[in-house]
Amino acid sequence: MIMKHTNPCGAAERRRSWRRGRRRSLATRLRVRRRRGLTREVDAATAEAMAAIFLEVIVAPSYSPEALAILAKRTNLRLLEDPILGSGEVAPAPDPLGSIRIAGGAVLVTAADVLPDDPSTWKLATTRAPSDAERRDLDLAWRLCRGVVSNSIVLVKDGMEIGLGSGQTSRVDAARQAVAKAIAFQGADALKGAACGSDAFYPFPDAVQVCLDAGVTAFAQPGGSIHDKDAIEAAEKAGASMLITGVRHFRH
Repeated sequence: MIMKHTNPCGAAERRRSWRRGRRRSLATRLRVRRRRGLTREVDAATAEAMAAIFLEVIVAPSYSPEALAILAKRTNLRLLEDPILGSGEVAPAPDPLGSIRIAGGAVLVTAADVLPDDPSTWKLATTRAPSDAERRDLDLAWRLCRGVVSNSIVLVKDGMEIGLGSGQTSRVDAARQAVAKAIAFQGADALKGAACGSDAFYPFPDAVQVCLDAGVTAFAQPGGSIHDKDAIEAAEKAGASMLITGVRHFRH
């Protein structure tokens, strides 16, 4: 995962470690898709690939001595170790105070959004259920929504985040931003068959339509809007799939 201004501007995951009988090296995966998360030790080859791009902070479970020597040559690069990454262990519980915001002399304290997501509880709102590939992409898109400043839209294709709309004043603007980024960086056909995660409900079907027009075929959203029927109907007419999570990720 790559972060910029606290938003996950690039992220991807590979659920299958083996392909054609061989396990891809971390360096190869980094070159194929730069937005790979680091869940294994950084070796020399991976360090070389990372040193070739602009980075300010790297978080990984560990670094080989050779990797440390390579990355030490970069100025203003900070290396952090987090052994929990890729281990399957549960991260320590965060401070129950969560986040604190101050405005006009008032203090707002909110609990951290740390409850685990459970896709098995999501409800199908459309006639067509998502394919296995769409379901995996929806899972990733929804998890990424947790860390994106609202209003947010996250677009995922083949296990990789390809578009992001964040901090917008309307959900349709977030959708337009996400689609525009995907097309700008991945090409006009990048969104065909893509999945969309929305951190909160669609107040109107316009944001859904923006994504459908670009080629998105699957959606995950909390539901709860008085216009849920309209958003679901837009997906239904296009033959897309929509899952209702029943909970929202809403970070300000």
